[in-house]
Amino acid sequence: MRRSAPRQGRGNRMAAVAWTIDGVPDGTQRLLRSYVKDVAQAYGEQLDAILLFGSAVRGEFLPGRSNLNILLFLRSYDVALLKAYTGVHKKWSNDQVVVPLFLTKADLQASALVFPLEYQDIQDCHRLLWGEDPFIGFKVDPRHLAGEVLQSLRGNLVRMRQRLVEGETTEESMLLLLPLSVTAVLPVLRGVQRLLGRPVLSHGEPLVQDLADCFAIDLTGLSEALAIKRGHISPGHKEIPRVMDRYFDGLGRLVDAVERHVGQR
Repeated sequence: MRRSAPRQGRGNRMAAVAWTIDGVPDGTQRLLRSYVKDVAQAYGEQLDAILLFGSAVRGEFLPGRSNLNILLFLRSYDVALLKAYTGVHKKWSNDQVVVPLFLTKADLQASALVFPLEYQDIQDCHRLLWGEDPFIGFKVDPRHLAGEVLQSLRGNLVRMRQRLVEGETTEESMLLLLPLSVTAVLPVLRGVQRLLGRPVLSHGEPLVQDLADCFAIDLTGLSEALAIKRGHISPGHKEIPRVMDRYFDGLGRLVDAVERHVGQR
């Protein structure tokens, strides 16, 4: 039977959740509360939960730089239900609210084996904004964590080379690519810490330093990419290619070290 999209303004019997987020500006928190109200209104009883994850929850949110990463749990989904988000996206996309991940509770359970890296990272650090937390009692299957970590690290290196050539290896393209790449690498580094049985660190700089110390390798390039991402440094045209070389070198050494560790298990 075809399911129609929920009516705008339809209520939901589930109570809203009271929350505050340390380190996130009051204006951004007011924005999030308005966003949550709009999503709940758009989906009505088809909505199970709204979760925030990423830098805003890890204490690394940078106003004007960081995105707001959202996970929506629906009772089910089809084209009509996905289309119901269109109006919300048009309203909030300019406020750094990226298109959310759409899941059902059944999806979460069924794919626990497939996405151990992502789900463990979200489970460890998220904030429930509305509804009931689907991660309570959830267990990630870690059997394929090592494979996903290695695939993600190697894949990042391959994509960086490809995108650098697409950007004609200009200094401007390097300044754009380094923050994007290191942002994608950070969750994978936390996955490496889990493989090693080390405490999982939320913040980027101590996370990079911990793995540099653990493997006795130079990860200066990753630290510099983080500093560019945060706006702490802005290398000139002569220096940025050297930063890129150090980034490639450090990430390559890290991949080799993780592969050796996995091979010894």
